[in-house]
Amino acid sequence: MNSNKSISMKKMITLIIAIIGISLYTLVNGCKVSQDIADKSGAQLWAENCRRCHNAPDQYTHKAEDWITVGMHMQSRALLTDRERDKIVEFLSQ
Repeated sequence: MNSNKSISMKKMITLIIAIIGISLYTLVNGCKVSQDIADKSGAQLWAENCRRCHNAPDQYTHKAEDWITVGMHMQSRALLTDRERDKIVEFLSQ
């Protein structure tokens, strides 16, 4: 019985260490991606995320306040972060 508890404890410790390692890796690499996004303009993000899937309308098609609604709708479809969405909406609202 004690050997089974010992094996289970070793597995649990190994799992915890693996989770911590994966979390640290994701955190470090996630910062690089965030910086890459921070360096891109709204126009670049619009071209990469909107134009790649369909013929996105011209920025003058909608009023500035309408682009906020469009941005919120398309954010989930294009898997955009809030920051990407905000930059795209700002670009389209100019």
